[in-house]
Amino acid sequence: MTIRSITRRGALLAVPAFAAPLAAPSVVRAQGGAAGNYPSRPIRMIVPFPAAGATDLTARVVCERMATILGQPVVIDNRPGAGGNIGTEMVAKAEPDGYTLLTFTIGTASINQFLYTKLPFDPHKDLASVALINEVPNAVVVGADSPFKSFQDLMAAAKAKPGDINFASPGNGTSGHLCGELLKFKTGVNITHIPYRGTASIIPDVMAGRCDVAIDNLPGYLPHLTAGRMRALAVTSGTRWPALANVPTVKESGVPDFEAVAWFGFQAPGRTPKPIVDRLAKLVTDIVAEPAVIDRLREIGSTPKPLGPEALDRYIAAEDEKWQAVVKQSGARLD
Repeated sequence: MTIRSITRRGALLAVPAFAAPLAAPSVVRAQGGAAGNYPSRPIRMIVPFPAAGATDLTARVVCERMATILGQPVVIDNRPGAGGNIGTEMVAKAEPDGYTLLTFTIGTASINQFLYTKLPFDPHKDLASVALINEVPNAVVVGADSPFKSFQDLMAAAKAKPGDINFASPGNGTSGHLCGELLKFKTGVNITHIPYRGTASIIPDVMAGRCDVAIDNLPGYLPHLTAGRMRALAVTSGTRWPALANVPTVKESGVPDFEAVAWFGFQAPGRTPKPIVDRLAKLVTDIVAEPAVIDRLREIGSTPKPLGPEALDRYIAAEDEKWQAVVKQSGARLD
């Protein structure tokens, strides 16, 4: 089926104190450290989704530390659109010199190649794996005033009124979108997908009841869940997520064998010299192993998972097999 994107505008979610301001592009300034031949000038980090979502928050945590160690600014450049494909294409076609990098997502690195009829880049040939950073679950989230008090309430309403319940995701091809499609496939419910332009535009609509439910990466919602402005009905991980220990999984809530997590990391243009990729890979995996960075990644609701290039390539290959099957089962297809 063809799914058309619906653009929504809304107030931006306030990011945690450790994140840079929402204006894009913004600069993570170096705090010190000596730079060698590489890098000898600022690095641009393309984030293919808007500020304040899980992709952006992950990038800012790691890039701030990168800048400190490298002694060069790391410029966060948010380039959202087309399920992350716009920003990803920019990096795939950039000069392979290590000065333009990508914060990839499960969508850009795996799902989109199966969901979109044609991509303007090859995610395997045109991009080089640098490092995996973290994993996050999706959460099924409603506003505090929603009539749905549990995941079972939501499913009952969806079965009673097919097509009337809608779910928001941060865009076509995102893990939130595919989790919703997988949920529809496994439960037989008919809920309507509304693709937004990022997490920050979803939140005010769900809180106000203009959209029934969000299925999206957890990190952007944590401040609102903690403050009681929103309520999580379930998480999509195989086991309960540490940041929301009292919230059941979708599997616990009656959908057998349901498990899906999103993941994020860094890639470079495909022909980037191996010594530069290797240096970046060691830098990033070392950073993600630092206790202070681990704490910050957990603070935004994620679990650190540092993997270097070869291990990341194997990880993506396994995820490709999984998500190709999910896309086929869902019947979802984008032009």
